[in-house]
Amino acid sequence: MNISVVIRTFNEGRNLPALFQAIESQRYSDGAIETVVVDSGSIDGTLDLANAAGAKIMHINKENFSFGRSLNIGCDAAAGDILVFVSGHCIPTDDDWITKLVAPLSLQNIVYSYGRQLGTNTTRFSECQIFAKYFPSKSGIPQEGFFCNNANSAILKHIWEGNRFDEELTGLEDMHLAKRLVEQERKIAYVADASVYHIHNESWRQVRQRFEREAISLQKIMPDIRLTAFDMLRYATSAILMDFGLALQQGRFGKVAGEVVRYRIAQFRGSYRGNHEHRDLSRKRKEDYFYPRQARTKG
Repeated sequence: MNISVVIRTFNEGRNLPALFQAIESQRYSDGAIETVVVDSGSIDGTLDLANAAGAKIMHINKENFSFGRSLNIGCDAAAGDILVFVSGHCIPTDDDWITKLVAPLSLQNIVYSYGRQLGTNTTRFSECQIFAKYFPSKSGIPQEGFFCNNANSAILKHIWEGNRFDEELTGLEDMHLAKRLVEQERKIAYVADASVYHIHNESWRQVRQRFEREAISLQKIMPDIRLTAFDMLRYATSAILMDFGLALQQGRFGKVAGEVVRYRIAQFRGSYRGNHEHRDLSRKRKEDYFYPRQARTKG
């Protein structure tokens, strides 16, 4: 089956050469691979890099941008039977990434798959712990629940055609779609071996805004969630203490302690701002989603 790799970009010039090289190097024998870039106004040479890589380039104005709308534009332009989504600041870890990622889509009733995300030596310590929580070393084929992440994922195109991404969400368009598919009695797969390095170079304000917009979207996906100020303080404190313990074990406490505090405060401040006006949530589901020591929600 032919593959279309869809990449959303905005000033991703720093990492795109490595990403395009990784796509070019993929060992995939079941069809052709094309690359589709959906750009929202880059001014850093991103478009030149995309042209040089032979990518099909689509455009979306900043004022019309949403994560779902951008992906829908890319999917409409894609010729492949399978749509592979990868962030412009993610780099596949090996040349079999696509083969591994799409393999579950040949199994009965699995229509959407996603792979592991790893940090690099520049990734903030707390973000590495988040990657470890949501993207463990063990696969789930199929998995329980509807967690999914489009920084590294794949879906059958005909399934997307009947279930386009919600264009009004401020984030988590992947989980929203996955939930709809699960409600249709379709299945999601997590492929730990299909991994990418996820490189975030965000300011503290951008970290907070990322968690805030995801929490806003979570209101539509899980409308019973309510994160109170007390919850924010409790979860942030627990996350900080957990990270401190891991940093001490690794001999990195002095280097990362301040960063840990700033990251976790930004995370839960953003989550609170996005979620605190919601209806009451059962303690179990709330802690599944937010509490750092708990497994991710089962949906």
